[in-house]
Amino acid sequence: MTAATVLPKELGRMIEWRRALHANPEVSGNEFQTRAFILDQLKTLDIPAQTFENHAGILATIHGKGPGGVIALRSDMDALPITENNNLPYGSRNAGVMHACGHDGHMAMLLGAATALKENRKSWCGTVKLVFQPSEEAAPHGGAPLMIADGVLDNPKVDMMFGMHLWPDLQYGDIGICRGTMMASSDRFKLRLQGAGAHAGAPHQGIDAVMMSADVLTALSRIIHRQTDPRETATINIGTIHGGERYNVVAKEVVLEGTVRTLNEKVRQDIPQRMRRMIQGICDGYGGSFDLDYQFGYPSLQNSPDETGFVVLAASRFLGAEHVLADHKPVLGAEDFAFFAQKVPAAYCFVGCGVAGAPVRPLHSGNFDFDERALFVGAQVMEETALAALTFLERKKED
Repeated sequence: MTAATVLPKELGRMIEWRRALHANPEVSGNEFQTRAFILDQLKTLDIPAQTFENHAGILATIHGKGPGGVIALRSDMDALPITENNNLPYGSRNAGVMHACGHDGHMAMLLGAATALKENRKSWCGTVKLVFQPSEEAAPHGGAPLMIADGVLDNPKVDMMFGMHLWPDLQYGDIGICRGTMMASSDRFKLRLQGAGAHAGAPHQGIDAVMMSADVLTALSRIIHRQTDPRETATINIGTIHGGERYNVVAKEVVLEGTVRTLNEKVRQDIPQRMRRMIQGICDGYGGSFDLDYQFGYPSLQNSPDETGFVVLAASRFLGAEHVLADHKPVLGAEDFAFFAQKVPAAYCFVGCGVAGAPVRPLHSGNFDFDERALFVGAQVMEETALAALTFLERKKED
């Protein structure tokens, strides 16, 4: 029996899992009902699982017919603080919280892959670890470092790791992946500009923090457009600006919060230094001051060549090579799966879930939804990738 025979029968159950999880979303750090649900399904599948005291993550393990390599498959678990706008019978029951990034689908896909691996366990050698990881959305720290610290990559040591993300920009039935940089680093900053208040009719007696912020915004754009190699990809985005106390008072303080995304580590390290230098010059010119709290978050996600090859091989066998975009362009979204990829050879792919001819329903929006047939694709590719990697490791050991 293979995944091709097991998983079509399981699509209905994967949809049920996904909808149950979608209806009961939990934000980062609070995924304990989600954990209970996953544990119930693993118990039904007779797959042993381990939990942890300081977070809601789960590590489950499936053993094959004999010793061999060790593969880890990962799904994230958390939802977002977003109000759902979809009118669905399985819509979010938790006000202001929604699975708007597809993590409900990721969990269902991993459970589907686990089902096939469990039923086929007498046909392969080795160990497959199932990593259900909390707090992926909790940048700049994330939940992956917590699970790494708890030893999920050890005892036995993981040889390779794989993950995937539902991707509405790709149509159902397509897979996207590339070797090398797949997703950007994600850093976060909070900038506090300090001036001095005064009456609006006597602005010369104050130091206008709003005017300082206007110059800072222009300067930050110049870092990207004039101080970064145009062949590199990077962006500085200001997401919030708050300042001032009253319409007729010179603002004494403005606070800006934003993120920096890069694909190149050297560029990543260089940008905060340039930011400080630019901001210092502006503040000196006005006679003001600043405080920049810059937090390095998720590193860029690097796909290892061999592991990427296993995904391409498995997906091509199942979907046909014409449905595998093996040179997908890197994106400026970020993923804390990147921390796992720093520890073990790993690959991460996008699973198309868009509907042909329909508008894209973007991630992180209250309108996000996806073609649920993608659950079958993701589960099958995940299971077949694990088996391809285990077969490679077994043959490598024989050689």
